[in-house]
Amino acid sequence: MKKYFVVFSILSVLIITSCSSSLETANLGPEERLAVAIKLYENEDYLDAIKEFEAILLQFPASGINDDAIYYLGMSRFNRGEYILGAYEFSRLIKSMPTSEYLTKSQFMLAECYYKLSPNFALDQKYSKKAIQEYQAFIDFFPLDEKVSEAEAKISELNQKLAKKEFETGRIYEKMEYTTAAIFYYDNVMQIYHDTEFAPLAHYNKINILLSKNRLSEALESSKIFIQNYPNNSRAGDVQRIIYNLEKELSLK
Repeated sequence: MKKYFVVFSILSVLIITSCSSSLETANLGPEERLAVAIKLYENEDYLDAIKEFEAILLQFPASGINDDAIYYLGMSRFNRGEYILGAYEFSRLIKSMPTSEYLTKSQFMLAECYYKLSPNFALDQKYSKKAIQEYQAFIDFFPLDEKVSEAEAKISELNQKLAKKEFETGRIYEKMEYTTAAIFYYDNVMQIYHDTEFAPLAHYNKINILLSKNRLSEALESSKIFIQNYPNNSRAGDVQRIIYNLEKELSLK
């Protein structure tokens, strides 16, 4: 019985201490309460940190630390994997506090939230497109920032994903013998994602579709463009042979 009484007493102390701590922060000034919230964030106690940052924004709506609170609130959401809520906070800071010292970081983190939401290439790519848009905004507005190279690399990665989706859609239509639709998607890859690995693949497939449909003049023109754009591609030799055979065949007509 004594053992249970000791355990109960310890739990009571912990509960009272926790409650009194919460009450104490409510009586702190904005800077002091922000310091407590940031300490919770640094200790990776993100849920309690979120509660504190939200309380700060409610208790001190006109405070000079609001941008700190919003930024760390966004970071807490991000670190909990709540990327949509994180994106909301970073976007809120960017729109309402354009002179904040956290503006650059918030723009990058807004893009990072959408990057984390980017799914497998076969699924809807709206978040991939949003991430590209926000990374590009980051590059445009903060071209000298040290994270520009990282933003550029992620744009390239996301463009590869978008190109793969277009290319695979073209392949599906090609297998179904919907050649007009297949060419449409291959053209999209070639024009929109010309600097990805899927552009020469799409171009090569288009040439073969044109050949299969006996559209020889178009196939010849497309083949010559392929050689101009991708002279060192692994399929360049095949395309050169196609050009040779087509020129020979068309000259006889």
